[in-house]
Amino acid sequence: MKIYLASDHAGFSLKEGIKRFLLEGGYEVEDFGAFSYHKDDDYPLFIEKAAEKVSREEGSLGIVFGKSGTGEEIAANKIRNVRAFTGVDRENVILARQHNNANVLSLGSEFVTLEKAKELVGLFISTPFSNKPRHIRRLDEIAQIEEEEEA
Repeated sequence: MKIYLASDHAGFSLKEGIKRFLLEGGYEVEDFGAFSYHKDDDYPLFIEKAAEKVSREEGSLGIVFGKSGTGEEIAANKIRNVRAFTGVDRENVILARQHNNANVLSLGSEFVTLEKAKELVGLFISTPFSNKPRHIRRLDEIAQIEEEEEA
């Protein structure tokens, strides 16, 4: 499974820790930046690149990082076929994967430690989509909204 990463300055340190964690776990990782700490960088372009890869590569996942994780989630969700959410605890990560087939996890460095982030990332990667008809139907409805917006 390929995992795409991106962050701004506020999420940089957390991203680097999670990148090490993933690589040590044998995952294939591609990092879209930031590649060094710059206090005035902006996240949208970094996040866009990672989200576009997830959008185009079925089965891949993305993990994005910022101070709150919210802006990064919003930016990722601008890309078609991306279902990003901000991870805060075990239950919300599990439900996002099982019910929404979420494919991008956003983490806020103000809200999760590296150890908590490792736990959430592990759940994100290992929790499968339920494939229950009601969840498939809802994802189809979301895809329909995306198509209507593009028309």
